[in-house]
Amino acid sequence: MAEPDAWLRGPVPGVDPLLVPAAHAFIQAGEDAARAAVDLTVAELWATPPGEAAAIGFHLRHMAGATERLLTYARGVALTPEQFAAAKAEADPGSAPPAAAALLDSLDRAIAGALAELRATPREKILEARAVGRAALPTNVLGLLFHAAEHAQRHAGQLVTTAKLLRGLR
Repeated sequence: MAEPDAWLRGPVPGVDPLLVPAAHAFIQAGEDAARAAVDLTVAELWATPPGEAAAIGFHLRHMAGATERLLTYARGVALTPEQFAAAKAEADPGSAPPAAAALLDSLDRAIAGALAELRATPREKILEARAVGRAALPTNVLGLLFHAAEHAQRHAGQLVTTAKLLRGLR
């Protein structure tokens, strides 16, 4: 029998119960992305299906990069010029596009960082005010942590669907 979805596996060690749903979302997003992308070729990872769909390679890079950027804001720190440059480059496969293993490794590191951030977030800090972006839009630590998790889930869903479409075209 297959393991149940992450949200049905109970507590995540070291994560405050109020933040466990975000931990479950990160875990599930990583697992779903890995299952969908692990065996795709480099060409398939960077193919852009008809319409406005983004390449799977973009989704993997963006899941990792956006998670890291949102956690930076959750810590109350401004993004660096390197983070802005990385965000702009997420859709560009480059002259030597990375394979699934490298992209999934980067995503694994981002999710491990997110889980570490959740473990390090004391309950008394989750409602502390934070600002997002150059416009300094208002939110709080909890909002950022949950948005980072649901954002990863959203892109994992898009990635899974795109992978199914690409496999159907084989």
